Amino acid sequence: MIFESIPYFQEIITLSIIAVLMAISPGADFVMVTRNSIFYSRKAGLYSAIGISIAIWVHVAYSIAGLALIISNSIILFSIIKYLGAAYLIYIGWKTFTSKSLADVNESKSDIDLSRWNAFKIGFITNVLNPKTTIFFLSIFTQLVTVNTPLWLQIVYGTIISFAHLIWFISVSFLFSHPMLLRKFTQYKKVVERVVGSVLIAFGLKVAVSTNN
Repeated sequence: MIFESIPYFQEIITLSIIAVLMAISPGADFVMVTRNSIFYSRKAGLYSAIGISIAIWVHVAYSIAGLALIISNSIILFSIIKYLGAAYLIYIGWKTFTSKSLADVNESKSDIDLSRWNAFKIGFITNVLNPKTTIFFLSIFTQLVTVNTPLWLQIVYGTIISFAHLIWFISVSFLFSHPMLLRKFTQYKKVVERVVGSVLIAFGLKVAVSTNN
């Protein structure tokens, strides 16, 4: 086939498939975007999605620089990232779990919406402090990237991964901020808050006890 004659075509296709699977796999990013979309607004979910996609470039940058291998093999560095990420997830989870339900306040949703910056920051921090993402990039860049891989191709890899995350989490934000779903969630908002908060805390605890093996 003509496409198979294009340099690195097979590697790009392989990376694209892995990037999509990585993006749609359940994890803290998914729960955080879902949380912000349901409890705040579609805008909050969208900016959280953008934050996640930008955070991907942090992982790309240190992978290109060769630091992913150092991080994954350094107990101290890996532990710092791990515990910071775990603490952040537990903190957000606890805030969600103990927050006063939106159904119990007499404010409009716009009055309690997240700012664009705060929504972006939540998505960015959640992804950039996820040690599993670090390990993912280590595995990808050690399998597909060699000393002979041109820089432009590594940037293409990063673009594919970032774009896959952006499209997926934008879709998630649109889905969970749909008026029909929101009406359902409103009926059980306090229960949903408890569940989402508990899930985030559970993810945080899971991260805390994880290893880089």
